[in-house]
Amino acid sequence: MTTTLITGGAGFIGSHLCERFLAEGHRVICMDNLITGSIANIDHIRDPKFTFIQHDVTEYIYVKGEVDNILHFASPASPIDYLRMPIPTLKVGSLGTHKTLGLACAKKARYLLASTSEVYGDPLVHPQPETYWGNVNIIGPRGVYDEAKRFAEAMTMAYRRFHGLDTRIVRIFNTYGPRMRLDDGRVVPSFIGSVIRNEPLTVFGDGSQTRSFCFVSDLVEGIFRLLNSKEMEPVNIGTEYEMTILDFAKLIQKLAGNSPPIVMKDLPIDDPKSRRPDLTKARQILKWDPQVSLENGLLKTIEYFRGQQAS
Repeated sequence: MTTTLITGGAGFIGSHLCERFLAEGHRVICMDNLITGSIANIDHIRDPKFTFIQHDVTEYIYVKGEVDNILHFASPASPIDYLRMPIPTLKVGSLGTHKTLGLACAKKARYLLASTSEVYGDPLVHPQPETYWGNVNIIGPRGVYDEAKRFAEAMTMAYRRFHGLDTRIVRIFNTYGPRMRLDDGRVVPSFIGSVIRNEPLTVFGDGSQTRSFCFVSDLVEGIFRLLNSKEMEPVNIGTEYEMTILDFAKLIQKLAGNSPPIVMKDLPIDDPKSRRPDLTKARQILKWDPQVSLENGLLKTIEYFRGQQAS
């Protein structure tokens, strides 16, 4: 039986990955220190092939037996989290990546790093291809996350070149769906939470900054295909359907059937003006394209959050 270790497995994306790999017949080891993840995200999993280990991956990692795949998804991933925990964010991107890469070497496992579109910073190239080196303020408040992931990519490539490790790197663009935290500060839960509570929606700047949003099931499919491909350099996964944040706020109001006022506040430091992936590589190598429309994905997410509010 194939054994897959997923760090950050009790998080938003990690918990969906645990389900997918279990469905594929893998034995899944979920490792998380629960500083941003939640047992509630995996509590429904009742499978004898599933094991949860509460552990901080910046410390020495011991896993008994064979491990075939390691997916390193442990990290605070929203601005509210990595601004609140800047040093743990840097440590999990550096020490955590080092520890998990070392484990992959010891187990002779395939390794997949969860990187991010934040490595492109506030991009001067649009859309962003994997060949773009980025425009990052390394000493700005967002630099702790951006540089942690850039270092993690460099470390992963170093292990590939020096140790011959079988590696993959996914650069994740804005992803949303069930199991996001309402209080995680990202735009989707923030807007949906405000609408279902009938509170004003906060839009930063003039709302003209753009984003593209990928539903979590599409992301998981892309990650699964990447792991099973032969591509060892970074691959963008996201959607090309781009819209302004102001238009996105209005769409949330429409889909939720409620229209509290929209209030404008100052744009945070280094907030990117645009963010959209070039998906040429994912299409050519992975034969992957997102399948879930923004409207359908948002309706599922709104339904999930309404259930959370009611419980």
